[in-house]
Amino acid sequence: MRHANKINKLSRKTAHRKAMFENMSSSLILNKRIFTTVAKAKALRVYLEPVVTKAKINDTHNRRTVYRYLGSNSLGKEASKELFDVIAPKVGDRPGGYLRIIKTNHRAGDNAEMAMIEFVDFNDIYTQSSESKPAKKKSRRGGKKKTTAVTVEATDVVETVEDVMDESPAENKAEETSSEDQAKAE
Repeated sequence: MRHANKINKLSRKTAHRKAMFENMSSSLILNKRIFTTVAKAKALRVYLEPVVTKAKINDTHNRRTVYRYLGSNSLGKEASKELFDVIAPKVGDRPGGYLRIIKTNHRAGDNAEMAMIEFVDFNDIYTQSSESKPAKKKSRRGGKKKTTAVTVEATDVVETVEDVMDESPAENKAEETSSEDQAKAE
């Protein structure tokens, strides 16, 4: 039984698993999206979500803690800088759930379940469609007809009526001449 065993060991020794998570975390932070197996994606989400939460508060202690999780190589340094400078300000108001896992097709070689793991706030497709317009509520009833009240002063109405009457004969003459020209052309 696996009561309270929260971590998925992924058939790896501790040192190998730690190195794998450091590399995957750094790659995900730098690229904002990676493709991996579903099991690794779920394990990476458990590993990386607390790191992003730590990065929301930019102080020396949290920087050192995050740096420990992302590795001491040059990739880890770049990733921690990116995490504090770019990602943390964008997810600052979000209380959690920074990563999204989307299942994709199976891998061709061994038919393993594949998934895409990405940062929620850095996906342009979902953020544009949800921010642009809320969906209109459709109903089968016609509902009330909207009437617009137009207030026009009496002097404006008289002037516009005179303008229309002045223009009407000129337009009629222009139509007559164009129809006569067409008849002559035939």
